[in-house]
Parts: sequence; C-alpha cells; structure tokens
Amino acid sequence: MLRNYIGKEKAWQKIKHYCAYQERSHAEAREKLYSFGLYKQEVETLLVQLIEENYLNEERFAIAFAGGKFRMKQWGRVKIKFELQQKAVSAYCIKKALAGIDENEYLATLQKLAKGKLATLKSEKNIFIKKTKLRNYLMQKGYEPSMIMEFFNGI
Repeated sequence: MLRNYIGKEKAWQKIKHYCAYQERSHAEAREKLYSFGLYKQEVETLLVQLIEENYLNEERFAIAFAGGKFRMKQWGRVKIKFELQQKAVSAYCIKKALAGIDENEYLATLQKLAKGKLATLKSEKNIFIKKTKLRNYLMQKGYEPSMIMEFFNGI
C-alpha cells in the first residue's frame, strides 16, 4: 500500500491541532487531510466535524488573512483578493475580509509606500521613468490603479 494512511482517529487529533495553531482555509485543511492518506469520505466527514466544532471557519480565516497581509506585508486589496481566490475562499468571505480593512489606514499605507519608493528613485532624472517605476511597484504590492492615479494627481 503506497498511501501513508494514519487512520481517522489519529488524523482527527492532528487536524484539530493544525487548525487550532492558526486559521486555515477549507482547501488547506482538505489538502492536509489527504496528506494523511485518508479517503474522500473520511476527509469530508472530518471537514464537517471541524466546521461544526468551530476549528474551521472560512470567514474568520479570510478576515485574519487579509488583516495580516495588509498590516505585515502592506499588500493592497487586489493582491489580497487574488491570494484568497487562490485558496478557494468564497466571494462572500473575500468581500467581508476586504471590507474589514480601514480605508484611512489603507490610504496612509499607500502614501507611505509611495513616498518610500520615491526616496529610492531620487537619482532617476526622467520623470516618466520614475512614475513608471513607482506605478509598477505599487501595482505589484496590489494597490488599485485608480488609487495610484489619484496619488499621482496629488504630487
């Protein structure tokens, strides 16, 4: 037998610890259960049990993920939304998570990042190249093009 099957009871103990350690998406928990060598029916049964016992909550995960990525990595909403979609989080939970980001804090972070990047571009004499580099940096961080243009209009 090629599967590294550990049994449903042992898997239940491990997955509870895995989900209690930090917030997880349903897809992450499902993937972990399959890594224990469980069969589809066992995986689905344990996922339902995790949700019922509140070890797994997609909305809570999305809010924690969005808040953490914004505060720690200063990601914009576009990048956060994309990453949550990659983790198979529902559109409702993504919308709720993005709504949890304070608008004033978001704008202040965008301005801080832009000013910091401008400081590193002091030696660049061509204004078009400077703006292009700044725009590309902010878009790579996941900020909306409309907000970036507003920032440019303000400088």
